[in-house]
Amino acid sequence: MDASAHLARCLNELKLSIAALGGDAESPKLPGVAALIIQSMTGEWRSFHTPDHIFEVGAGGSPTEVIAALFHDLVYVQVDSGINLNLARYLTPFVLEDAGALRIQVDEGVQDPDFEMCLSLFGFSNGQTLSPFAGQNEFLSALVAVKALKGILSLAHLVKIAACIEATIPFRGPVAPDKTCSQQLAERLQAISAHYGLDFSTAEIDQVVMEAVSVANRDVGNFASEDPADFLSNTWNLIPETNHELAQVNVFTVQGYRNSLQKMEGFLSFLQPSSVFRQYLTEPQSDRFLKMQQNCQINLEVARLYLRAKLISIGILEALSARLGRNTPLSSLMGKLPHENDRSMQLETHLPKVVQPYQAQTPHETLVMGLLHKGRSAETHYDVKHSPVADYMIQQMGFERMMALLEPSRAFFKDPEQGPALLAACDPVVLAGISNGVRNLYALRAESFA
Repeated sequence: MDASAHLARCLNELKLSIAALGGDAESPKLPGVAALIIQSMTGEWRSFHTPDHIFEVGAGGSPTEVIAALFHDLVYVQVDSGINLNLARYLTPFVLEDAGALRIQVDEGVQDPDFEMCLSLFGFSNGQTLSPFAGQNEFLSALVAVKALKGILSLAHLVKIAACIEATIPFRGPVAPDKTCSQQLAERLQAISAHYGLDFSTAEIDQVVMEAVSVANRDVGNFASEDPADFLSNTWNLIPETNHELAQVNVFTVQGYRNSLQKMEGFLSFLQPSSVFRQYLTEPQSDRFLKMQQNCQINLEVARLYLRAKLISIGILEALSARLGRNTPLSSLMGKLPHENDRSMQLETHLPKVVQPYQAQTPHETLVMGLLHKGRSAETHYDVKHSPVADYMIQQMGFERMMALLEPSRAFFKDPEQGPALLAACDPVVLAGISNGVRNLYALRAESFA
């Protein structure tokens, strides 16, 4: 779908949802609001948080959920390397940059009920420094939504939309031993209702929080993918959003690629399903909620094993690349991203065939071996979907022996002087197979100049 199609769909969803809520669906402001959303979601670094994502998050939801989904990722500072200029006019009266961070700052005596409502809903305060990992982007996105739709929808509906956006702050556990973030949101809605005279009933507040949970769960819905290959494909689309070096296809370094994998592996290592998906009252139904958590657990376990195998393989390549000098492009060792008639220039064609390949011992090992050999479910612009070096290492060594290289790899990542120790710890047959493969690839390149 191109930008014009995205824009048309966004405007249509806005109009239909606003009409369903009794708002001004024919407001002349709406085309500009739709353009603002699509422009923000198609920034240079966006590869996962795109227009397709916001449509997916809103799919099947109530009008309130659909509107919240359209706005929820509008601001994504660490992805966009700042705030989109078109959004700045909504935000500059309320935030300023201070020592590289964003701080909520409103002059004393200035009163703005919409801004104060958002502060209360998120539990923030004037003068607070915002954290990219604790609601910064969601707060600013909600504030833009409230300001952009002011006069088009009632305050009551704007509060509900902002509440749904607040719920998309991801990966939160209990806020207290006996209180979830959803229960906290219900309490804040109750206080806002009383302060602004909105007269929300308990049932109405519960409905808003259930809608918010529905949006939040769809936002991270890929964690419940039935197929780990799909989950990892989505993960691979996320990686370049905060690792901008990967945009330089065939130029990014071995270390740059490893850093991106290392950050993702570190994040997923400690994540638990209880911090991914939420349940409030009957949303979602208990049987569905259990299935989401079960799928999430499987995806996390498979992803950890997969990422660790790739980290070890890239660690070996990085240690070998030190012989070529610093900042070696990964393509120098692996070959450029393959084309139909260019397979001979790929490292994978020069790796030895394993005579007695390792046989998987567990269902997770079976899944990971398939992912390494056949690949994730979709290609990405910066990487092949399969993993030939990790695949070769697993077939030759098996998981137990390969995972024994994880700590030496991490030691090397912390201290480059540990490179020789990592190579010494590797199976000499495996190391020779990879080294000779790289050597043969370089020889073939040299021959092409003869």
